[in-house]
Parts: sequence; structure tokens; C-alpha cells
Amino acid sequence: MSVRAPLSALVLRLGASLAALALLAVPAAAQGSGMIIQEVTSPGGIKAWLVESHANPLIAIRFAFRGGASQDAPRKEGVAYFVTAMMDEGAGDLDATAFQEREQELAMRMDIDAGRDVMLGTVQTLTENKDEVFELVRLVLSQPRFDEDAMERVRAQILAGLKFDENDPETVASLAWDKLAFRDHPYGRRKAPPPSMAAITRDDLRDYVKRVFARDKLSISVVGDIDAEALGKALDTMFGDLPEHSDLVTVAEAKLPTGPTREVIVMDVPQSVAQFGHTGIGRQDDDFIPAYVLNYIIGGGGFSSRLMEEVREKRGLAYSVYSNLYPYQHAAVFIGHVATKNEAVGQSLAVIEEELQRLAEQGPSAEELESAKAYLTGAYALRFESSSSIASQLLWIQIEDLGIDYVTRRNELVEAVTLDDIKRVAKRMLAGDSLITTIVGKPVEPADVTSVGAPG
Repeated sequence: MSVRAPLSALVLRLGASLAALALLAVPAAAQGSGMIIQEVTSPGGIKAWLVESHANPLIAIRFAFRGGASQDAPRKEGVAYFVTAMMDEGAGDLDATAFQEREQELAMRMDIDAGRDVMLGTVQTLTENKDEVFELVRLVLSQPRFDEDAMERVRAQILAGLKFDENDPETVASLAWDKLAFRDHPYGRRKAPPPSMAAITRDDLRDYVKRVFARDKLSISVVGDIDAEALGKALDTMFGDLPEHSDLVTVAEAKLPTGPTREVIVMDVPQSVAQFGHTGIGRQDDDFIPAYVLNYIIGGGGFSSRLMEEVREKRGLAYSVYSNLYPYQHAAVFIGHVATKNEAVGQSLAVIEEELQRLAEQGPSAEELESAKAYLTGAYALRFESSSSIASQLLWIQIEDLGIDYVTRRNELVEAVTLDDIKRVAKRMLAGDSLITTIVGKPVEPADVTSVGAPG
């Protein structure tokens, strides 16, 4: 559910160079087999987590600024999204064409994406080109050009993408759910409404970068062919010109309404899509890990999950049904999705509600718990298969303030979940009779619908 910029045309142009980079993204170190995470502080005081791996000449960098799309001003929704789409459109003395040509020459990869609460950056480079790549990163973050001709070209691309989204049932269902659940909170805003996108100016982009791209709200992880001393110098090169302090607006905690609330958005498609959910459990909550295990049992475990078994396997009502926990900074939500033929929407949702209520009252079985824990602990190592994936995991551990030793503690936390824990959390979190639900399609059985809308 992150707000993401369109893929840069650079990705298409790099071709063989990026393919070569991808092949080099082999494991830096296997999780649980001696991976050493260092905290590096640059001469200028910028901190980063580093995993050294000199097996291949590749460096993967992930960084994040707190802020994200929730920092968009009212009636200026889409500024963060627009910023991300402009970040390879010129910086410093390089206009868009010159900048993108230089990226191609260096075979570097750079993306910046806007989530609800963070701006996420990705940089990948060959070791031999690192100094020039680090200089380009510095220019992007501290001297973006935002040229008017580039802005109008990118604006047109974004608007075309938004028009496409209006005909995508899953996107429409998600946007409508956000509006129902979060209402006037920044999380309830559309990522980039066309009227707002049309009004965004160069000064809006510059103001956003000035307020959000700052060192006090910055997290960085680096994996690959670089040592601590060289990284310290690189950190000052890339991030040292940024303001020391950000100027973020305060974002209130979001309080979701209590359902049941159901909205139908009519779309002439043969299959309806529904999104359902309610308040979840936050990442810093002591019950988050039991809730995470519980979600695997509910709908996060694919064919092993309750919802897949009850909705698809037993009744053949839907091809796809799943659930996730989203612990945002200012709200935690439990959200599920189901896609089914129009004739089966009402029955599918009834089965989902009944199963959630049953889990709330009875909890899962001991066998389900042990199976979930076995999978979740065994699969954790798969998150550390490449330099890029390791860097991403370490960045999110920093963003969520879990501690530098979390990688070694995580499986112990999962293993420690008891049947009593998970039953208690099921009672606390699940409410099958209080779901906020949005349906996109032409459902034949729109039972209990409280409002009917149309795309827009």
C-alpha cells in the first residue's frame, strides 16, 4: 500500500548493465551464519549500519527519511509522489538527459519511493564506480533541479497512470477502504488526486525536499564491498549537505471507526474485488509478534491459511483470499482481500466474517500454531539472500526501532509465542462482525451495504 513513483525510463535503457548488477547481487552473508552488523558513524556524525562483504564488487545502499506522503499539505496531495518521480530528472549542473546518461554510463541503479510515513531510497553500484555514484546521490538529494519542462512531462505521465488506476478494481477498492477507514486523516487521502497534481508547483517540490530530506530523520543501511572507514567518508559525501533538522508537520494518530461498514463501487467487471479490515496491532506493541503469527494462520500463509481453506478449498468461492498486518507509524490495521465472481461476493464475505469470529472466540489450534512458527522461523533466512535484501531488512529494523540485534532475536520471539498468547491476541484483534469493507464490481449479493459509490 505504499505510494510508489512510476518506474523510470532509465530502467529500460540500462538493459545489460542492470542485468549484470542483478547477477552480482548474491548473498552477502547468510542470516544466522556469522553476519556481522556494524554501526558506522561518519566524521560528520551520520550513522549507518554496515554488513561488509567483499566477495563481489557490489555495494547496495538503502536509506529512508521519516515523513512520506503524510507530509503532503491539504489540497497538495501528491507532492511526495511527484518528488519521487522527479529524482532522476536532473540535479546540479546536469539536466534530465545528461543525468540519465551518466547513470547509464555508471551502470548504477537509484530509486526513491514515497510511503505513507517514509521516503525510501535505493542505490546500487559497482565498487569501481562508487565515488562517482556517491557524488550523483549527493546532487539528487541536495540539488534536485525540478526543471519546468521535466515537471510537465512527468506530470503528464503521472496523470496517465492515475487514469489507468481508476479502472483497476484492486486499486479502487484500496483507495475507497482508506477513505472509509481513515476519513480526514492523511492516510485517507488519495496518493495523487488529478486536481491536486495539476496544481503542484516547482516551489511545492522544493519545499517538500527542504522540510523532509534532513539528517535528523535519516536511517541508512549498506551491504557489500566497502569497509567502515570508506563508508564513513561516503556518508558525508552523499548526505552531508542536507539540513541537520527536518521541519515535519505533526501527524495525528488515526482512529478507525467501528464497523460494520460496507461500500460498493460499481464497476462493469466479471469478478468483484473486496478489501476488508479493521484496527490492528502496532509494531511496538508487546502483542505484535503473536499477532504476526496469528495473521499467518488467518490469511498470510497462502494455502496453509484458514481463509484459503474455508473460502477456496472447501467451498470454491474464490481464487484468491489473503490478509496482512500494516503497522503504520500513526495507525495499525489488519486488512484482507478476496477476489471472486460477482455471484459469490456475499457468500465469500459471510464465510470470512464467520471464520474471523470463530478465531476470535476459540483461537487457532496447537497444530496450527506450531506449523506457523515452524514456517516463519525457517523462512526468515530467505529475507537475507542478497545484498539488496539484507540492506532492505536492516533499514526496516532501523525504521521500526527494533535494535541492531533484532536479526538474532527475531526467531526466538516467534518461538516464544504460546497458545495462550495467540488466543488472547485473537480475542483482542479480531472482530468478524465489525469489518470495514469495500467491494468493487457488480456483486449480485451486496448484503448489508451501507453506501454505494462509483469510481472517481
